[in-house]
Amino acid sequence: MFHPILRTLVKVAVASLIVGTILAHFGITAEQLMKEFGLSAERVQDLARKGFDWALPNVLLGSLVILPIWFLAYLFRPPGQSSSE
Repeated sequence: MFHPILRTLVKVAVASLIVGTILAHFGITAEQLMKEFGLSAERVQDLARKGFDWALPNVLLGSLVILPIWFLAYLFRPPGQSSSE
């Protein structure tokens, strides 16, 4: 019914919702957990931004190699063969 990746994302979202609800019931917040680990919201944002700034050029560089290879493999695939087989 669902694509396996979508199904996995739904499972992770439901599990996160359940755990978040349980933690909220006991009065545990995200701010408390971040403070316990020595993080602040600004620090998490800075780390996420640095990770994105590192990953984006590498993803673009890799896609310059991977996409043409994928396209050629798709183009020269025998007729009648679907990707779900």
